[in-house]
Amino acid sequence: MSGQSITDRITAAQHSVTGSALAKAVCKATTHEVMGPKKKHLDYLIQCTNEMNVNIPQLADTLFERTANGSWVVVFKALITTHHLMMYGNERFIQYLASRNTLFNLNNFLDKGAMQGYDMSTFIRRYSRYLNEKALSYRLVAVDFTKMKRGIDGVMRTMATEKLLKTLPIIQNQLDALLDFDANPNELTNGVINTGFMLLFKDSIRLFAAYNEGVINLLEKYFDMKKNQCK
Repeated sequence: MSGQSITDRITAAQHSVTGSALAKAVCKATTHEVMGPKKKHLDYLIQCTNEMNVNIPQLADTLFERTANGSWVVVFKALITTHHLMMYGNERFIQYLASRNTLFNLNNFLDKGAMQGYDMSTFIRRYSRYLNEKALSYRLVAVDFTKMKRGIDGVMRTMATEKLLKTLPIIQNQLDALLDFDANPNELTNGVINTGFMLLFKDSIRLFAAYNEGVINLLEKYFDMKKNQCK
C-alpha cells in the first residue's frame, strides 16, 4: 500500500480535533506507508522530548498503543520511532521506559493479512525483544551503553573491578538480543526494515566498542583480582 491509508488520515484528523499535536505526530510517523518514518516527524518528536511541558509517559503510551495495531508496517514503525527517540531524544525518554515493568509484549505478533506479513512479523518480535533489553540495561546500570564516554579515560576503561564484573554481562545480554535480529541481505526488502536495521547497526558498533573496552580493562586488572573474581 503506498501513501497514507484512509485510517491514517482519520486518526490524524481525530488528534487534530482533540488538539493532541503529540499523538498526531506519532500517528504520522507510524502510517501504513511502506517506508521508514519521515525525518520531519521524528525531529518533531525528538524536540518534544526536550520540552519540559511535554508529558513523556503520554508520548510513550501513544507509541505503545500503535504497536497494538494489526498491520506489521504500523507496528514496525512504532518500534523504529521508539528506538530513534531512545537514541536521539532527551534522556528522560529512556529513563521513563526503563522505569516501566513491561514495554513491548509482541512475542506472539503475526500479521497474516499482508504481503510480507509473516516475514516482517518475525523481525518485529525480535526487534521488540531488543528494545526491551535496551531499556532493561538502562534500568540496571542507569546508563545507555551506546552513549557512554569511550577511549582511554572512558567509562568502561576506568571502571572498578566489582562494577565491571557486573556490567559486562549486561552489555553482553543487550548485544546478544541485538544479534538475534539476524537479518540477512535478502531479507532487507523494504524501507521499513532497512530503517530499523540501520538503527540496530549503529547500536551494535557502539555496544561492541563498550564491551571491547570493558574486556581490555578486565584483562589489565586480571592479575590483581581475587581468586573468585578471576573465575
